[in-house]
Amino acid sequence: MEESNNSSEKGFLLLGFADEPQLERILFVIILLFYILNIVGNTAIIFVSCLATKLHTPMYFFLSNLSCVDICFTTSVAPQLLVTMSKKEKNMSYGGCVAQLYVAMGLGSSECILLAVMAYDRYAAVCRPLQYTTIMHPQLCASLASVAWFSGLITSLIQCSLTVQLPLCGHRKLDHIFCEVPVLIKLACVDTTFNEVELFVASVIFLIVPVSLILVSYGFITKAVLRIKSAVGRQKAFGTCSSHLIVVIIFYGTIIFMYLQPPKSGSKKQGKFVSLFYTIVTPVLNPIIYTLRNKDVKGALRTLVMRNVLVSENK
Repeated sequence: MEESNNSSEKGFLLLGFADEPQLERILFVIILLFYILNIVGNTAIIFVSCLATKLHTPMYFFLSNLSCVDICFTTSVAPQLLVTMSKKEKNMSYGGCVAQLYVAMGLGSSECILLAVMAYDRYAAVCRPLQYTTIMHPQLCASLASVAWFSGLITSLIQCSLTVQLPLCGHRKLDHIFCEVPVLIKLACVDTTFNEVELFVASVIFLIVPVSLILVSYGFITKAVLRIKSAVGRQKAFGTCSSHLIVVIIFYGTIIFMYLQPPKSGSKKQGKFVSLFYTIVTPVLNPIIYTLRNKDVKGALRTLVMRNVLVSENK
């Protein structure tokens, strides 16, 4: 019993990239830069979407939710990771690890559902343009966003609660960048077949099903776009949806690799870089893709900046 409680009393050693100090220093700077870009970029999207009446549409409502999820998701990982990387002792409290486990799992799951909801929104916009405002009415948009948030909360409560009950028999070394369900399952000293099956089923629900729905949506979108006679119209339609598709491919590709690979396969270092990608890198891509490739957002941002400049000059 004393050995089993050792991890909860002393916490964990979050090894990360401690075996390669030079790489760790480089990654520290990169992660810090990406985290700052994430906060600034996604906060800008939220403010612009709220303040610019031109952007009060379902697409930007969901985009604001996605930006909020991305800020919270990265914040659940990056600050603790930066603190750990800056110290010689890689200690992390048991309570901190459990809190990170619940929050990161919940927000990551919410993003999976939210991206599928955004694909449905694009399908309605491109394939049902005349009925779009009727289909995507404010009540439905609010309901879909709520489903994304609450589904993440529910799966986090279930999966993480099952995971933290596993006895670790004094094992404290987490050879990873943050506390994540697959890593803690591997650390357990008992048979984890039930946990692995439960995680696989949850991964299918939150990864494979949304990806399948997204691919079906974009299949219909492609078919509808190819029927457009105007080359300019086709280009505009593809441009509207391609940014979302880029985020989807990168996010789901890396997270599926992490959660659906067999427990014994893949190197630990490879898993660390993959996790780094979908927790730190992907959330930065949303503001870059949606602002630099979107005339509406750039125009609204420019208008808000000019309005603030004029107000300050008049004062």
